[in-house]
Amino acid sequence: MSFFQLGFRPFYSVAAIFAVVALVVWLRAFAGFSGTGMYLHSVVWHSHEMLFGFSAAVIAGFLFTAVHNWTGLPTPTGSILAGLTALWLAARVLIIVGPAPIAAMVDVAFLPAIGIAVAIPIIRSENVRNYKVIAVILALAMAHGAFHLASQGYLAAELARTSLFASIDIVVILLAIVAGRVIPAFTKNAIPEANSRHEPWVEFVTFAAMILVALATIVSGIWSLASGPMALLFVVVAAAHATRLGLWDPIRTIHNPLLWMMPVAYSWLPFVFLLRAFAALNIVPASAWVHAVTIGAISSFMLAMMMRSTLGHTGRQLVASRIDMTAFLLLQFAAIVRVIASIVAGESYRYWIVISSLAWVLAFLLFALRYLPMLSRPRVAD
Repeated sequence: MSFFQLGFRPFYSVAAIFAVVALVVWLRAFAGFSGTGMYLHSVVWHSHEMLFGFSAAVIAGFLFTAVHNWTGLPTPTGSILAGLTALWLAARVLIIVGPAPIAAMVDVAFLPAIGIAVAIPIIRSENVRNYKVIAVILALAMAHGAFHLASQGYLAAELARTSLFASIDIVVILLAIVAGRVIPAFTKNAIPEANSRHEPWVEFVTFAAMILVALATIVSGIWSLASGPMALLFVVVAAAHATRLGLWDPIRTIHNPLLWMMPVAYSWLPFVFLLRAFAALNIVPASAWVHAVTIGAISSFMLAMMMRSTLGHTGRQLVASRIDMTAFLLLQFAAIVRVIASIVAGESYRYWIVISSLAWVLAFLLFALRYLPMLSRPRVAD
């Protein structure tokens, strides 16, 4: 069955469907028409499911496909891949219907399973360059475990929020690793005259500063950190990401939507860390940077990557359709509206949240309508 031949097919499919369903559920709860289940409630459910439901599925689909290409060795297919997809689905259902302890155990099991599945080919092939990917998935799994321990009362309750923020930091590190490989490579392959390059010192500063941010996020759950030094650290990270993106010569991609989508998504990161600096100084609320990074950077990058990798791995031309561009731009609109609403909306805040959420739903609905047929059928060339 072609659907379980490679990881991107089932996981991109469930991620797209869940992106629509989860936001509809959240909107109903936000409007007061329904709850979000027996275990996690309201904003906590929404935050958790966007990170460990939607994003985790996309990460699994991408890594299973990319690691196979990086190492030349197999990643899960067939019944094993189907089982991992079922594990992800079971976690989504159990978090709604309970019981809470079983839901937590099933949910926590997913990321370690993904980590083992990608670690085996990476280690067997002595693909040392990608050991960092294993470390990132391990860190994300540990943060996820801490979230559930705090939610179950085994750790201090406030550590649930801390672990979610730390998880965002870890996902951003993974995004930066992947973006640093694919954006310059895709640009050079399509536009040979592009001057896409890496500077070792920029790479070092970027990742060292992001690791410091993640560690500071964890520590802030226990001790209060001085706002001034934290704001300065965020400014350094913002400058590092802006410099890194500039070195990739993204302006060359302006005439190719499938190329410029990923640099546009990445360009949110400097803005995200500037917002974090302002939030550290109590100038803007934390929700502004949280949605700038989760919608503007992470989800936008994932949507662009899902489009490109689906087209490539199903044997289709690497050309963005009008539907693709509309979906991506709707997601940009959702991010912009959500960030502005966090800062200035005032009494109309709730209405702008609904508008942003509907734009998100429409973006992923368009993706699902266009790409689910591709994901469920054999390669065009086969």
